[in-house]
Amino acid sequence: MDILIISGLSGGGKSKAASYLEDMGFYIVDNMPAAMILKFAEFCAGGGGRYDRVALVYDVRTGDSSFAELFTVLDQLKGMECDCRMLFLEASPEVVIQRYKESRRRHPLYGGAGSLEAAVRRERELMEPVKSRADVVIDTSRTSNAQLRSRLLRAFGGETEQGSMTVNVISFGFKYGLPLEADLVFDVRFMPNPFYIEELREKTGLDREVAEYIFAFPQTREYLSRLEELLSFSLPLYAEEGKTALVIAVGCTGGHHRSVAMCHALAEFLRHRGGPVTESHRDIQRG
Repeated sequence: MDILIISGLSGGGKSKAASYLEDMGFYIVDNMPAAMILKFAEFCAGGGGRYDRVALVYDVRTGDSSFAELFTVLDQLKGMECDCRMLFLEASPEVVIQRYKESRRRHPLYGGAGSLEAAVRRERELMEPVKSRADVVIDTSRTSNAQLRSRLLRAFGGETEQGSMTVNVISFGFKYGLPLEADLVFDVRFMPNPFYIEELREKTGLDREVAEYIFAFPQTREYLSRLEELLSFSLPLYAEEGKTALVIAVGCTGGHHRSVAMCHALAEFLRHRGGPVTESHRDIQRG
């Protein structure tokens, strides 16, 4: 069982990190007192695999400023048959103050500190012992949401999650409009059109005869080769930035022949590279 303690500064990005970790398969519990963590871990261990990955948010809101109980619990958890780690998220005082001003939320230490700046600096002092015990520390001051997710994926995603960006390749007809969900759009209307070949007109790009006709032309083969080169270069970069799904749209006039054949060829190429790939043909049945 994986147990991750999410801690850090108020305004440091704990809520955003928790949401990304939930997408990665963690069961999230917010504002968990140290006294309850061990009992909750024991409950999860007896859950028959239902709670194999648990992330518990622990911060200054618990009211325990000594953190001695938390450290004792961490030592006990690491002695159990589980992988226990702690993530600490922080940001510079200036960034935290700006985030609180934008959200108009009240800092949990504001009442005792008298000002937002004093509350932020006081919390940094209080949480320093927790930071020193963390396995992973992330400063989100200049980290985008995509970069934060990517770092969490690398640190806690596990073998099945790292780099698992889903690619959906779809064909479409320009006369029916662009797919709204498309990230990349490629136009293949320059290719020879099987529509004007009578014996191919009623077939689609998934039929062998149509595909053979389209890829018999050198410009088609060269275009496919260049697309493969482009995607081989760019897809790892999209994944590194934390993108979880990429939609590649290939369009011709009606979405029956050229775009369908090229879409299928690209999908086959991406499947051979590995990773989850889906293929769909939006307008293949339209008149």
